[in-house]
Amino acid sequence: MAQKAAKSLAVRNTAMLSKLHLISISIHGLFLLLRLLIFRNLSARASAVYVALSFPAALIEFWFERNSRPKYNPAGDLTGAGDDLDARGTTEYLFDVMYWTWGTIALAAVFGDKAWWMWIVVPTYSLFAGYKAATGVRDMMGGLAGSPGSADEPQSNRQKKMEKRDGQKMQYR
Repeated sequence: MAQKAAKSLAVRNTAMLSKLHLISISIHGLFLLLRLLIFRNLSARASAVYVALSFPAALIEFWFERNSRPKYNPAGDLTGAGDDLDARGTTEYLFDVMYWTWGTIALAAVFGDKAWWMWIVVPTYSLFAGYKAATGVRDMMGGLAGSPGSADEPQSNRQKKMEKRDGQKMQYR
């Protein structure tokens, strides 16, 4: 079977995208149903907040649809499996943002406009993840640019004896 890995990736991506679209429609439908029919409270301000804060999840969903949907030629043969939605790194972060946004929409549907403040976790998490990535790279590169002969390096027995005898520390060029 030719391109078995690409075909299985295409099947997984199609299933995942269908699930994401179904969840998205359900969450947004729940919000609109509860706000319009039960609570009867969807002011212009609340609508603007809803659109503005649900926009990132919609944008991410569009991005996944555009880049991860398998592509077929007119004969029905697979031409591209799309990006892997199970990939680590940025894809995981985008899923986190999307899931958190959906959770915030559901909480805002049930508890009202004050629940939108839960969305502040997304930029806070972004700053934290960026900081951890930057410090990780800095720590990884720290040993490469370190100065030779620093005080916290281990000394050999010969160096210790020389310092004990002369009272002076060995210097390196």
